Amino acid sequence: MLTIRETVRIPPPPDAPVELKLPLTLFDIWWIHTPPTLRLVFYDHPCSSADFLDTVIPRLKQSLSLTLKHYLIASANLLFPSDPDQKPLFRYVTGDSVPLMIAESGRDFGEVTGDHPRDADQLHDFIPTLPKPADEARYKKIPLLALQVTHFPGRGFCIGATNHHSLGDARSIVGFISAWAEINKSGGDGEFSTKTPPIFDRSVVKDPAGVHSIFWNAVKQIPVNPSPAPLVPTQRVRSTFILSPQHLQHLKKQISVGPGSSFVVAVAYAWSCLAKSADAIGEKIDGKETEVYFLSADARGRPNAMIDPPVPVNYFGNCLGGGMASLEHGRLASEEGFLAAAEAIGGEIKGRVYDKCEFLKGVENWPAGVVKYMGIRSLCVTDSPKFDLYAADFGWGKARKVEVLSIDGETYGMSLCNSRDSDGGLEIGVSLPLERMKAFAAIFARGLKL
Repeated sequence: MLTIRETVRIPPPPDAPVELKLPLTLFDIWWIHTPPTLRLVFYDHPCSSADFLDTVIPRLKQSLSLTLKHYLIASANLLFPSDPDQKPLFRYVTGDSVPLMIAESGRDFGEVTGDHPRDADQLHDFIPTLPKPADEARYKKIPLLALQVTHFPGRGFCIGATNHHSLGDARSIVGFISAWAEINKSGGDGEFSTKTPPIFDRSVVKDPAGVHSIFWNAVKQIPVNPSPAPLVPTQRVRSTFILSPQHLQHLKKQISVGPGSSFVVAVAYAWSCLAKSADAIGEKIDGKETEVYFLSADARGRPNAMIDPPVPVNYFGNCLGGGMASLEHGRLASEEGFLAAAEAIGGEIKGRVYDKCEFLKGVENWPAGVVKYMGIRSLCVTDSPKFDLYAADFGWGKARKVEVLSIDGETYGMSLCNSRDSDGGLEIGVSLPLERMKAFAAIFARGLKL
């Protein structure tokens, strides 16, 4: 169903700097051994295979090269030292480049971009794999980014991006893809160059408590995995669930402890529906068992006691703090589960994320927390409505569909983004076994009857 037309490597243009070396901050080191992040962005653009190869692809290659001049670190490698007394770093030298695969798919474009339950495995045709780490004197050289463009003749395209998480968080990677789109649409980087450029200076991430060393001591003994396990076969289906502005208002009215944001009610509602769906299919879960939701929050521009002044909002890299809401499974799966979840999540945001003295407090204890919560049923949410890939216009208009495939590798995960078709609405992406998905969909729909 997939035909590979070409595999190339795209370097920055000749006038790019010849070298870049950057240390990893405490936020980058945290993600060294985590699986890569996988994103797909689909576009409607009917054209023939000849037009695709002769017109669309040359322009995408040129615009990608120009984009890499502004995001040089995307062409770099992570150097992981064999000597634990050394520190890892990002390094770009002339000749480094980003792999780009050009492909054509015979799959039904409408099927793969639908909201209905679809075989999750088929979407993995459109995502590239990161090249394997290579040995270099005293280091493992780990590639950070791979890209793929897949054509559906007569229908549209898909841009697939796989990035090592140490390269950057959602704000950074979405910013890179959006810049590529803008430069491709305009035909050059002149207009982009006049805007506020991304910042790569690691000195803006202050670390007076030496958390960097604590994190490095926790991860440096873990060997680099040369071949991460593939996610396929997933034995799952994927579905997209839309929360319209009316749905969100309906959910907000049910919260009696004060106004809840659209983010809070969306995550709380999905979390409670996931718990209910487990009971609905007969999973044996002790009602006293703890379930947790790990909240990620962008630390850029956010006052806090640890990093002063705050990290600029156009900083490229990882810069995430967070919190944790917990509930007993029995309460989360009860009729009052949504309200309890909204109260727990809202309380964590108010008491930690929005509190300057509490945000990032205790960050040095993250490694111990990972060990403590291993094996506990936990929910993580990928991406955010704040970072809108639907608006990334390569010249083909608004994206038709955005998918995050990373959640296929999580027992309990979901993605969250703005809705394409309803201003103020949200889209929730879920990946579950078929029986569990049917139960989740029925419970999700039942609670939204207005």
